[in-house]
Amino acid sequence: MTRIVVLAAGLRQPSSTRLLADRLSTATTAALAQRGQAVEVETVELREYARELTNHLLTGFAAGRLAELIERVAEADALIVVSPIFSGSYSGLFKTFFDVLEPGLLVGKPVLIGATGGTARHSLALEYALRPLFSYLRTVVVPTAVYAAPEDWGSDAQLSDRVARAAGELADLIRPRTSRSSSVEPAAEEIDDELVPFERLLAGYRREGP
Repeated sequence: MTRIVVLAAGLRQPSSTRLLADRLSTATTAALAQRGQAVEVETVELREYARELTNHLLTGFAAGRLAELIERVAEADALIVVSPIFSGSYSGLFKTFFDVLEPGLLVGKPVLIGATGGTARHSLALEYALRPLFSYLRTVVVPTAVYAAPEDWGSDAQLSDRVARAAGELADLIRPRTSRSSSVEPAAEEIDDELVPFERLLAGYRREGP
């Protein structure tokens, strides 16, 4: 069973951010079904974790349901993340969640990024804000990012095309769980971990000389 966690950072309820997140998750589920993969989707409204995230920033410790959410994110096969765009970038709530994750937690995880905003001029925030963030976290971000401005909800065909393309790209990156055993680490006896003493290295350098 493929597991996807959807993180929506909308501040209002209902919100266009959650609406886009639902569109992306539905399209990804359909794309995976076409590829013969069953999928389990969990959608999370980060606004419901605002207090716990603030406490984490102050204490450095994830407690209760925030710790459980972080564990589910770590175990997910892929993420769909959607943020509203404020002042030309992702929201503080969105960034705070990824700030509290342990380094390396998301390495290699497929991620579909999306955003909503009050004007189409903010669409480039996906490329200069969200994509660099997830590149820094060493995730695998799908080529197509999906932005929805108010006018995009009226031209549903164009938005649907972008959603479907991004969902297909994410589905292509998700490997069935049964195939992951083939990418195991080499056994300990196969790893040449002999350490060369520093004195030997230094002696070699002295013999060669400048």
